[in-house]
Amino acid sequence: MKIGIIGSGVVAQTLGAKLVELGHDVVLGTRNPKKLDEKKNMTGSLSEWLAQVNNPSSASGQGKGKVATFKEAAAHGELLINATHGQISVEALKMAEADKVGSKVLIDTANELDFSKGFPMALASETRSVAGEIQAAFPNLKVVKCFNTLAAPIMVNPKMVHNGDHTLFLSGNDAAAKAQVTEILKSFGWTDILDLGDISAAKGQEMYMGLWVRLYGSLKNGMINIKVQR
Repeated sequence: MKIGIIGSGVVAQTLGAKLVELGHDVVLGTRNPKKLDEKKNMTGSLSEWLAQVNNPSSASGQGKGKVATFKEAAAHGELLINATHGQISVEALKMAEADKVGSKVLIDTANELDFSKGFPMALASETRSVAGEIQAAFPNLKVVKCFNTLAAPIMVNPKMVHNGDHTLFLSGNDAAAKAQVTEILKSFGWTDILDLGDISAAKGQEMYMGLWVRLYGSLKNGMINIKVQR
């Protein structure tokens, strides 16, 4: 499948590398694709990512990873992923001209966190969600909220925590879109996937980050998740 990722930081690079490893054709969208050697937040440069995913000797080296503009990534993907910071997600998708790409599925991974006072970061809003704002701004897209409650390595390797026996949440208005995303999650190794309902549930997923941040602060470890027993 052709997948366009809007964003080029740790979440984008982690998801992108795994998707390439699984045989997908991935384009990472960034503001300036000429700045390949610039170190990204919490991860390496895009030139390093390209070398990884296009190296036949590496696990993810399938030769199907590219870097382009936001607009080119959005046009390329049959399925899109928003991996930008929540504060700029709508702006980035406007730059990508996501209103002109048709009714594509978009996985939203973003949280809107306020880092202005240091740790612990605060939720920037208690009245809205990033996913809800994206869905309102781009009604043509089928937005599915997912991945925002996890550290990036666990997103693509759930067995890092308790041998994979923990819960991943998703929400969205379109049942077929959620089914398509669920198949991708299963290909990553996820077995406990909990559908919380329509896109209004995304606010709950984003509010959970308030607890996640405190868990991280207490445990000094971000490789954590929760299991919903039912």
